[in-house]
Amino acid sequence: MKKLILFMFFPYALLAQKTVGKIVSLKPEFENLVNSSTPIEIVSEGHEWSEGPVWVKNGEFLLFSDVPKNTIYKWKNGETSVFLNPSGYTGILPYSKEPGSNGLAISNDGSLLLAEHGDRRISKMPLEKGGKVTLSDNYNKKRFNSPNDVVQAKNGNIYFTDPPYGLPKYDKDPSMETSLFGVYMIDKSGKTHLVVPDLKRPNGVALSPDNKILYVAQSDKEAYIMSYPILANGKVAKGKIFFDASPLNAQGLRGAPDGLKVDLNGNIFSSGPGGVLVLNPKGELLGRIETGQATSNVAWGEDGSTLFITADMYILKVKTKTKGF
Repeated sequence: MKKLILFMFFPYALLAQKTVGKIVSLKPEFENLVNSSTPIEIVSEGHEWSEGPVWVKNGEFLLFSDVPKNTIYKWKNGETSVFLNPSGYTGILPYSKEPGSNGLAISNDGSLLLAEHGDRRISKMPLEKGGKVTLSDNYNKKRFNSPNDVVQAKNGNIYFTDPPYGLPKYDKDPSMETSLFGVYMIDKSGKTHLVVPDLKRPNGVALSPDNKILYVAQSDKEAYIMSYPILANGKVAKGKIFFDASPLNAQGLRGAPDGLKVDLNGNIFSSGPGGVLVLNPKGELLGRIETGQATSNVAWGEDGSTLFITADMYILKVKTKTKGF
């Protein structure tokens, strides 16, 4: 009797997308934003410390920083390639453990905004031809420490944070010219203003959809997100704690608020303990996108409903039911 051998081919199984983590719904309204059964897909991996993701609509690709590698990478159609090197430090190496660009944003005129650790500045670069222009590298003639994240308002004002993370010896570095770890604004005339002087470790920045609130993440033992009313001149009034993440650390979830973005309805998607925290405009925690990795930042992309996540060595993406602002 002859043996009958059947060959079965499952092309989709072989090409199954790699995933990590899980999605945790804490309140019913979370399901209106993210389906708790949605997979957290890995789209790129093998990076040293990924940060600063930003989607480029005119070109349909994602840019993100690998800060230790002093490189910005481009992800498009499943392929990752070098976009810019060096990205944040152009001096003689070695410099520090994190010399490269960190936060990235698209300016109102479609250029790339960069928060550069190594060159200690906020710069701007056309996406097609390159050639950086320094927008600000000092306040009152004192160099910044290591600009970390950046966002531009509709009226042209640019807000950014300046913690010490990119300095060779962090907050003990002898090259420090200011003891402030501030939040700054570059106004439309190009002048730099100190708008928040009293945070220990300001990190991620984002704006509400109406541009009336500035959100700033504090990455410290006292881990929280601040909200500041924006005044007519672009500066900010006294802030308040919008969300305190410290209790999540007490529950055993690791991490602190870092990069954050807002959707069209004012919900906040922020990196934080456990991965990505999803908050409503009142500051209530609705759910978590638990990546299982140290998570640094997020960005909206593709048709506006895809949330890209930078998490340690990975670039992740999650399909949502909302769209980014």
